[in-house]
Amino acid sequence: MKYDKPPLTFDEQVQHLIDLGLQGDRAVMLERLASVNYYRLSGYLHPYRDADNKTFLPGTDFDTVWKHYAFDRRLRLLVMDAIERIEIAVRTQLAYHHSGIYKDPFAYATLPISLPSLKPTDYSDFLSRIREETERCKKDLFVSHFQSKYGDEHKDLPIWMAVEIMSFGTMQLFFRGASHQVKQRVASHFNMPDRVFDSWLHTLSVIRNICAHHGRLWNKELGIKPYIPLQKDYPDWHTPYTVPNNRIFGVLTICRYCLTRIAPQSRWPAHVTQLLNDFPAVLIAQMGFPANWQNSPLWK
Repeated sequence: MKYDKPPLTFDEQVQHLIDLGLQGDRAVMLERLASVNYYRLSGYLHPYRDADNKTFLPGTDFDTVWKHYAFDRRLRLLVMDAIERIEIAVRTQLAYHHSGIYKDPFAYATLPISLPSLKPTDYSDFLSRIREETERCKKDLFVSHFQSKYGDEHKDLPIWMAVEIMSFGTMQLFFRGASHQVKQRVASHFNMPDRVFDSWLHTLSVIRNICAHHGRLWNKELGIKPYIPLQKDYPDWHTPYTVPNNRIFGVLTICRYCLTRIAPQSRWPAHVTQLLNDFPAVLIAQMGFPANWQNSPLWK
């Protein structure tokens, strides 16, 4: 099928929304659409479409839709704040346990057996990623100092430096490729089985990318779903409901759980509650929030 939709002026975009039944101040709509792409905003408009997706539900107001957009922006910042802390803690634990077990800060680069879960091609990709990331950061003081002082003997950074320039994706690959012993020790810092924690890192990597590219988060269906720990070992994840793993509420709960272990003094959970209170019109059911979400021991 040929795509034949023509480009519309901002004024035509506003008129198109009004023709579909969207209410609101025309001048405000025009101002907002000049700053936020119509197609980007359509993801926030969609929940207010009627069943045939041709018109808006009666009474749908542009201001309500815009509040969802503003809410999502703050939500992304909040999620990124949590992921940053988790990422730094995982880097720290990986460097500590990997170097401690192999008694060599360069084992990750010189001893393929230290990453036994990686196939040879994946191991080569892992080293290539780190070396590319090192090259991008070569002007950072700690990198340039190491290379000027030790570069004649060492092609790669010691692991406690290397983790500081790793992307989240490279860090996740490091964790996935590590020995069972290393993975267990890192995951135990979060009091979670390594298989479950590995799935969390995968999901958080995807969520981090969505946030970094300013993507819609609030009602997104997760393509990479994190594992929920078993009820017999982790009853809090199933009381008074089983934490859903297909929407952002599951991710928020994972962040909350991790932060209680690595930053118990954090007021992050209070910031989540405050965000919801600041935007009472937001449809949190579409985020996967159970009606009684605050009754979970994980959120108390």
